[in-house]
Amino acid sequence: MPYLLKTEPTKYSFEDLERDGETTWDGISNNQALLNLRGMKKGDKLVIYHSVVGKAAVGTAKVVSVDATDPKNPQVRIQPVKRLKTEKSLDAIRTAAVFKDSIMFRQFRLSVVPLTDAQYDWLTAS
Repeated sequence: MPYLLKTEPTKYSFEDLERDGETTWDGISNNQALLNLRGMKKGDKLVIYHSVVGKAAVGTAKVVSVDATDPKNPQVRIQPVKRLKTEKSLDAIRTAAVFKDSIMFRQFRLSVVPLTDAQYDWLTAS
């Protein structure tokens, strides 16, 4: 299943992920987001979304490993795949028919959002 990961670029940006090559995605405290994080599997596709500043989907990544033995602090390692040729702004996402019933717009503060394959494809299309 693909996921959208929200991050504040002033704290950790897609550029930081590219520079680091791999990171543990942590700092999640919302119970629903933790459930989503624990549900990830190696190879899952990710979209990195810059929140607060930029407010756009900016790049793709993938899950390298998941250790969910501690349910309050799952260790999900991710690595970058590529920067999107065309960033998708929050306004564009909000008006896209494919996001009509997305949890992204029902739970705004959710930092780990499951995506449908159609939503992932729309976000990553040029």
